[in-house]
Amino acid sequence: MPGNERDLSRCPVVIVGGGPVGMVAAASLARLDVPVVLVEAEDEPKTDWRASTFHAATLELLSGLGVVEQMHAEGLQVPIYHFRDRRDGLVAEFDFSLLADETPYPYRLQLNQQHLVRMLHRQLADTPGVTLLFGTRVTGVEPAPGGGASVLVEGRGGASALDAAHVIGADGAGSTVRRSLGVGFTGYTYPERFLIASTTIDLSEALPGIADVNYVADPHEWLFLLRTVESWRAVWPVPPEQSEDEAKDEATLQRQFQGVAPRPGGYPIVDRQLYRVHQRVAETFRAGDVVLIGDAAHINSPMGGVGLNSGIHDAMDVTRRIARIRSGEGDAESELSTFAELRHRVAVEYVQADTQRNTQRLMETDEARRRASHDEMRAIATDPGRARAYMRRASLLESVRRFGIGLPPGHPSPSEAVPAH
Repeated sequence: MPGNERDLSRCPVVIVGGGPVGMVAAASLARLDVPVVLVEAEDEPKTDWRASTFHAATLELLSGLGVVEQMHAEGLQVPIYHFRDRRDGLVAEFDFSLLADETPYPYRLQLNQQHLVRMLHRQLADTPGVTLLFGTRVTGVEPAPGGGASVLVEGRGGASALDAAHVIGADGAGSTVRRSLGVGFTGYTYPERFLIASTTIDLSEALPGIADVNYVADPHEWLFLLRTVESWRAVWPVPPEQSEDEAKDEATLQRQFQGVAPRPGGYPIVDRQLYRVHQRVAETFRAGDVVLIGDAAHINSPMGGVGLNSGIHDAMDVTRRIARIRSGEGDAESELSTFAELRHRVAVEYVQADTQRNTQRLMETDEARRRASHDEMRAIATDPGRARAYMRRASLLESVRRFGIGLPPGHPSPSEAVPAH
């Protein structure tokens, strides 16, 4: 607004990215009576199958958005998961019901992420104060000297700029918001790519005794097997020298599944995705009134199912802070600095550390280290105290209890507190 001071109290929060994390941020702001504009380049809500696990701490947070009941109606509750070895079979079994005294959700809820996007999109489409701009691409973000920012967009009507009191970058690993801010994205990329393939065949019949979630170690080709309502999903590494076309070819996929469990007649494949896997964290999650959440702020190996979950935690944390800032209850600098500091710590100390450890445990090639790792997992699983601590961390309850979500700056740490339900 050249020649005029922008009235930030009249400007909405602009969310860039309409995936599950962006949708959660929009739903949270709407519940807090904050006007929001969500901008998404795709013409329709995203249908990516990639993430499918919702942990206990995340379900607790989503319970305030009016979707958890429907998620349970459509999803699959999985209290038990296995750590296995491709040669030796079951190594350790973990049962989340050990956490039943701490959370109403002592399990993993398996539900492909596009269903949460669908649920929230339908809710938001009828919510006053929410504007959904699909088919609109963000080309840049310019923080304003007096606060807020301008979001440059291109849509069917051409190029324009949106005035924003705050901008939330939820636009994925290749984030335009992050690049516009010049924020580094440090870390590394695994040499192997990961392939996800889904089949409608019930693998538990072909592999009696497996759980609905299985991490399978092997020095040559580790494996991840997971059940959802629609299908069984397998994830395995693809060597650098194999082309994408060959990795996703029907004949290749049939060989892979036959190596998991022989089946005359083959396997119907209903989805296949090949992607690169990174361990990266943005150098900062905040520049002025612009913040980064989800994959725009941190990306990690999928081993543990915490990437989507931690992104949702980012969204819930920062939206609570923005609501306090707009109502005058919170100081903008303190709130956003606290968000950036705490969520960066969680990304490094929990998300990055745990997913790297989980991935290394599956692909370890040194036999002595493999055996030591297996022994450690057995010892944890057979000790109720250690098993409980392990699952509190795996379910993200530990990080949420330790740091809280959206607590005011200076608020006493909720560390190890058990919430009342």
